[in-house]
Amino acid sequence: MSFGETTTDRIEAVAKQIVDAAFKVHKILGPGLLESVYVTCLAHELRMRGLNVVRDLKVQLYTRA
Repeated sequence: MSFGETTTDRIEAVAKQIVDAAFKVHKILGPGLLESVYVTCLAHELRMRGLNVVRDLKVQLYTRA
């Protein structure tokens, strides 16, 4: 499965890991918790899968005039 024309196999593999981890966390915790709980657990799950996780990264946005 390809997510885009220029998507590398590595990016697709990481994207699959993220989606799988998100489903796993939600399946275990269920609905109704605070977002911060899901974020913490998802970050933990991704780290357990060997991925590097950076939380609350500030991103500068630009708009066109």
